[in-house]
Parts: sequence; structure tokens; C-alpha cells
Amino acid sequence: MIDIKELRKDPREIERRLKTKDPEASVDPVLRLDEEIRTLKTEAEELKAKRNAASKEIGAMKQRGGDPTALMAEVGSIGDAISEMDHRIAALEAKLEEILACLPNLPMEDIPVSPSPKDNVCIKSWGEKREFDFPFKNHVELNEKLKLFDFPRAAKVSGSGWPLYRGLGARLEWALLNYMLDTHRKNGFMQIMPPLLARPETMFGSAHLPKFESQLFKIRDDDYHLYLIPTSEATLNGMHQDEIFDEEDLPLKYTAYSPCFRREAGAAGSQERGLIRTHQFNKVELFCFTTPEESARMFEEMVASAEEVLQGLGMHYRNMLLTTGDMSFAAATTIDIEVWLPGQNRYYEVSSVSNCTDFQARRSKVRCRKKNDKPRLVHTLNGSGVATSRLMVALLENNQQADGTVLVPKVLQRYLEEEITHLT
Repeated sequence: MIDIKELRKDPREIERRLKTKDPEASVDPVLRLDEEIRTLKTEAEELKAKRNAASKEIGAMKQRGGDPTALMAEVGSIGDAISEMDHRIAALEAKLEEILACLPNLPMEDIPVSPSPKDNVCIKSWGEKREFDFPFKNHVELNEKLKLFDFPRAAKVSGSGWPLYRGLGARLEWALLNYMLDTHRKNGFMQIMPPLLARPETMFGSAHLPKFESQLFKIRDDDYHLYLIPTSEATLNGMHQDEIFDEEDLPLKYTAYSPCFRREAGAAGSQERGLIRTHQFNKVELFCFTTPEESARMFEEMVASAEEVLQGLGMHYRNMLLTTGDMSFAAATTIDIEVWLPGQNRYYEVSSVSNCTDFQARRSKVRCRKKNDKPRLVHTLNGSGVATSRLMVALLENNQQADGTVLVPKVLQRYLEEEITHLT
């Protein structure tokens, strides 16, 4: 969440920056509630001071042999007023947190200001688009011969929008995941196997709740109130909720594989058949807790680790600095890494790396401290390292041969049970 103290200092500037991400954003409801709470707290403190003074006078009257009955009744009345006021303050503070929780993170100052992803800025390109000397196919057409996926049977089991990998398709997917995890471990990220279900508090801390409630799959009955994670970012962030790190132990760098579950995937168009957009997909995540001073360096390190995966596979990609309007709710800056998919004749995101500054840390109460100094909020960063579904599409479409076979990148061959150079 945004720091209410910073908002008080310059509300109009903060609102201006918020509106570059969400034109409907307004700080006025926050300021009104904040002012009401502060006024009530002042009144409550005055009543408590009055009660304390009266309580002392009761003691003095008793010592003098006087009758404090009337004064005791007044103290009781003051106590009732204080109790009522405290309940009112608590309710207003809960409402204030609810409103604050719906405001996005502030974009950094150097982010392109635009509501449109069309204005995202290409800051790097690696490799070249492949030129085909034969009629190439998209991955759904390639699959008719290769039999790597079975979308009709997936639909039979779970409905439309769910993937089913089979045979070499399943083995190649697993090879991709292992290759990515090995790459990130080599780069100093500790591997985690997180739960696939998370509590509401965890989802709130990562900023997936309350704003994205409608996009989440959930289990709610008499025994459980849990959400299927849309990304392991949520659980990695939640691992250290309410903790205080020693600064010398930072940064903490994690990588995790998990399936990811998202409702919004259901609206796939005709160009997004197959693996392009599904309710469930596999992803290797990168996550970091660090000091504010180190977060910019860690951001570059995470982007580089994701790029290393793609470079090892020989994938042509580009890095796009997202505009304010295209960034995620929790991000202060984001770079999307997009690969070229010939079958769709466009680039698609396979990794999104974001610096969330102290936005998630404030919600999750994750702090750090140097020796005996006062604790301060950490910065959190997350990134896909990477999502395999679209990467699988890129691998198949860019490595297809004229005879309908697909070349397996050398870095993946050692992860298969036997060395397989081509999918046939």
C-alpha cells in the first residue's frame, strides 16, 4: 500500500502519479477518512486525559473523606464515550485500509506516461526473427503430427481453456522447467517448492486481493477459505509476512516452479488457441527481498537471469519498458520480455519483471533492520523466469523444420531421458 504519511505531505502530486496508472484513482476519500480518524483520536485523547484527572480527584476526595459518587459516575460516562469512540476509530481505520488497498503502487519517475501498451518502449532486442523458406505452421498445426498436447481430452476433463501435455510434450515441458531452475540456482536463487493454495491474508499481502478477487479460483466451504495461486509470487511474498530481517542477510533470492491458475484466461480469441492463453500454465518464478538501496541492482539481475534462459534456447526476444498504464497494480517499474511467435505473427510476453518497492512489504509487514536501528520496510521484486506455455509455443514454431519435425535446443537435450535432437 501507499504510505499514508507520504500521501499527507503532497496529496495532489501523489494523485497525479496515481492517475497515470488508473485515471479513476482519487486520494480524496483517503484524506477525508484520515482527517476524521485523526480528529477522533485527538478527542479520545482529550477524554482519556479528562478521565485520568477525574480518577486522581476521586482518590484525593476519598483521602479527604469526601463523597466521590458523582465524580465516579462522570468517569464511568467518560469511559463509555471513550469505548464507543475507540470502536468507531477501529471501524474507520479498517475502512481506510480497505480504500488504501485499492490504490495502485506509484510508478517511478522515469516510466513512460501513457494508458496504452502501444507506447511501451523497446529498450533491448536479442537475436533475429527467423526467416522461413517453407510454409511454416503454428503450434496447433504442428501438434496434429507431433501429438504433444491433447486439447480435446483436456476439455473433456476440465472444460475449455485447460492444457493436457502428453508423451514428448510432457517430457519437453519438464525439461524446460528443469533447465530454468538450474539456470536460476546457478545465479544464486534458492529453490522453493511453495503451496499451491494460499490464505486471503497472503493474497492481500501480494496485492492480488482485494482488486483481483474475480480473477482467482478459490475454495471456500466450512473448513477452508483458500485461493489457487495465480503465481508463486503470492506465496513467496507471504513466506516472510510479519518478519524483520537483519540487513546483512539481504538480499534473499528465491526461485520456484508452480502451476498458475487464472480465471481471466477464459476469453481467448481465435488467434490465442492452444497454449497461448489458458486457465492453467507452468511458470518458474523469481522473487527477491532486498534493501531499498539494492533494489535497482536486483531488478537488473533478475532481468538478466530471465534473459539467460532465452539466450540459451536461442530465442529471439525484446525487452519492453512498460508504460504507467500497462504496469501491474503492485509494480513501480516493469520490463516485459517478449518472444517472437511466427504462428501468431507477433511478440508475446513470456516474462514480466517488476520492482514493487515497499508496496507489498507494507501490506505484508516485512521489514529489515541494521543492528539496533529502527526497522524499515524492505523492497520486493518479482519476475517470471519464465512462463513455459508461450515459451513452448515459441520453441516449437521457431525450431520447426520443413519436414514437420522440430529441432530440440541443445541445452534441453540432456534433460530428456535419452538425447533427442528432433521431435518427430
